[in-house]
Amino acid sequence: MLAGDELGPADTARLGRAVRIAEEASGLSFSVYLTTSEKDSRAYALRLHGALDDPDRSVLLLCDPGSRVLEVVTGRAARRVLPDRVCALAAATMRASFVADDVVGGLWTGITQLGEAARQPPTLHGRTGDE
Repeated sequence: MLAGDELGPADTARLGRAVRIAEEASGLSFSVYLTTSEKDSRAYALRLHGALDDPDRSVLLLCDPGSRVLEVVTGRAARRVLPDRVCALAAATMRASFVADDVVGGLWTGITQLGEAARQPPTLHGRTGDE
């Protein structure tokens, strides 16, 4: 899911691709909201996260560049593979790009960084019907 107030088609497509890459790598659901936040941005992000189809396995990024707000919310299952320190590192990476006025690039990097950090290892062998 991707929501944005001021994204052009190329930026929307770029962030959509980052979300797909992160979801395929991690098995989690990623949502990005690039919008004007409410005064209590954390509470707003938590409400948005709670309204998702599967909040337990979801990661939500709320970015309000005008107010310099970035919130990362993870559900219970997502938190097992994306602990706070990993999310904080991704947030720091995103903020570094935001300072250089590259909001979309920062979100791209942060989303893919979180997806890679939560990457599900491939199964090297599995059960067969012969067992």
